[in-house]
Amino acid sequence: MELGINVRNWGPTATPEFIRDSVLAADESNLDALWFNDHLCFPPVIANNFYNVPQAMGSIIDPLSLASFIAGITKRIKFGTAILVLPYREKIVTTKMIASIQQLSNNRFLLGVGSGYLEEEFNALGINLKDRGKITNEVLDFLLKASKNSKVISNEQEILLEPKLTLPPIYIGQMAKVAFDRTIRFGRGWMPVSISPEELGPKVIELKKRAKAAGRDKIEIIAMKTLPLDDLESAKKMAVAYKDAGATQLVHTQGYQTVEHYSQIIEKLENSIKPLI
Repeated sequence: MELGINVRNWGPTATPEFIRDSVLAADESNLDALWFNDHLCFPPVIANNFYNVPQAMGSIIDPLSLASFIAGITKRIKFGTAILVLPYREKIVTTKMIASIQQLSNNRFLLGVGSGYLEEEFNALGINLKDRGKITNEVLDFLLKASKNSKVISNEQEILLEPKLTLPPIYIGQMAKVAFDRTIRFGRGWMPVSISPEELGPKVIELKKRAKAAGRDKIEIIAMKTLPLDDLESAKKMAVAYKDAGATQLVHTQGYQTVEHYSQIIEKLENSIKPLI
């Protein structure tokens, strides 16, 4: 099982210097991947904040812009979106940006995707929240087509979309039933958040069974969870439990106040968790 970590692209740690030093610390480690978030804008007050998203997340660096930044300063580590809200961006622009990131990073980009949930963001974009699933599927379908042939048609206009997209691994976020359908149809794997190992195991079995019936022989599972690193024995047991449940990558997510603090988190993951998985 691989081991990843989040890097915050929002709030007070989202400065060029802080992000650069944090990302380089991860690149110099033996961790496998970096992951970061996506939002566009928050209202002054979120009407239905059922995910308890902190208001500080409204001040966020665009994830595809951040991916280009990371591509330019790192050499080894994979990095990606957890998750990119596909309905927020026009499909040609999204494809162009991802193709560029892939070229600049020698194909190290990982594309976690979702449909979004925050109604105020959809309202600001003039998009009906009820259309988010349909738009998500349309963008995924376009990405697959553009990765096979740079000659594509959009709005009845034939274009050459070059450089041709090298399709990154696609991971489908969400816990809803549609996530399994979308994973089997479009994705390399599924990306659940904050699900326990006990909950994960049966869902992995179900997903793999459905995937096999659809002719898919391999599905990856990217599990995102905050390990209790202040209690290393508990953290070790939890990490092993995720591996046993079928996760192919575990992503440790937590806040941090300084680059030194972030480096200490990486050190614990490198020395205490990775050797076990």
